[in-house]
Amino acid sequence: MSIKVGFVSLGCPKNLLNTEVMIAKLVDHGMEIVAEEIDADVIVISTCAFIESAKNEAIENILDIAWLKKNRSLKGIVVTGCLPQRYKDEVLKELPEVNCILGTGSLDDICHAVEVAYEGESYSSFGDIDKQPLGGERIITTPDHFAYVQIAEGCDNCCTYCVIPSIRGRFRSRQMSDITEEVRNLASIGIKEICLVAQDTTRYGEDLYGTYALDSLISELSEIDGIEWIRVLYCYPDRITDGLIEEFKNNKKLVKYIDMPIQHINDGILKRMNRRDTSAGIKAIIKKLRDNVPGIVLRTTVIVGFPGEKAAEYNELRDFIKETRFERLGVFEYSREEGTPAFDFPGQVSENTKKKRCDELMSIQNRIHNEYNAGFVGKELKVICEGYDEVSECFYGRSYADAPDIDGKVYFSASRRVRPGEFVTVRIDEVLDYDLLGKLV
Repeated sequence: MSIKVGFVSLGCPKNLLNTEVMIAKLVDHGMEIVAEEIDADVIVISTCAFIESAKNEAIENILDIAWLKKNRSLKGIVVTGCLPQRYKDEVLKELPEVNCILGTGSLDDICHAVEVAYEGESYSSFGDIDKQPLGGERIITTPDHFAYVQIAEGCDNCCTYCVIPSIRGRFRSRQMSDITEEVRNLASIGIKEICLVAQDTTRYGEDLYGTYALDSLISELSEIDGIEWIRVLYCYPDRITDGLIEEFKNNKKLVKYIDMPIQHINDGILKRMNRRDTSAGIKAIIKKLRDNVPGIVLRTTVIVGFPGEKAAEYNELRDFIKETRFERLGVFEYSREEGTPAFDFPGQVSENTKKKRCDELMSIQNRIHNEYNAGFVGKELKVICEGYDEVSECFYGRSYADAPDIDGKVYFSASRRVRPGEFVTVRIDEVLDYDLLGKLV
């Protein structure tokens, strides 16, 4: 009888891709993947540990699964990914319910770890994070029409608040031919939208080809029949080239949406963060994008409460957000992470101040977002259908302005059945918080 394995995947899309690779390895090994945790012999928890909230989520999930081990038929727990890579044997010491741990360089050991956990034994493995193979066979867990595609791993930017380089290793691009072959295979099974991800997508190719090659990669991928939308996440402002802007302007398959985390706008804070950007540089690239690509959606994230952020620095950020009016914005309170340079910086900001600043920015952005969404009323949008909502009795999907699992949705009524993955035209009638409501044209 084969071992039944359940999965819990936490964190970012890059972590989900690791999960999909591990699932494929287990299936090839003759194991059965089950959807319900209560049916599993062994559960694999793929974790994130980027900031305090992610660590807490990982630990809560481990403790929840541990209840099944104590009270039901679950035989073992395997924890993989960023949490064990960051804390290594502390996980087994502090969470005795866990049988096996695998670091981010040991995905290839997943079958052995599951077998050991099934027997109730303990095992840990921490391979070289700079040598973990990129890509590989995976079983897609996203909807049938959409998939993430990893184009690089690791990061060399060494922002002073970030643990990613120690968890994921040095920046490494995948060969363009390897990515192209994967996307052709995805198109052959019905995938219509791909989302390119890496810690820094705009640096793609520098280590392999001696130049930034994201624009060339996008051009290559857009030639693949069946792929209709290409979306790019995690772009660094200082590496957005004229060639990439030309792709956004002219490539009909590349959606006019760019995820470009800036983190702050004050030069002093940016320098303390060890960001390569300057205030002037960030403002210049925003203007260049908007001047050259009408209708482009700019998504960004900012951090409030970074050490040294006094009222003046915060007010500069607040005023910039008011003036720039990002179409999409996420705000994070600075998380003081051990093992990072910023942990010991003077000028730490109180938790109460961080929360007040975060709340204020989100309130400002909520008004900006509502006004932006109101601009769609009376217009027609191309929407990829994702399913049918029984409660609202509407179909729902996303427009070019909405990334999966991040942004809002478009709900629409239709006089006919619309299949998931089908592209349709929807006339927008009204705004519902972060979502839009309309009718099939």
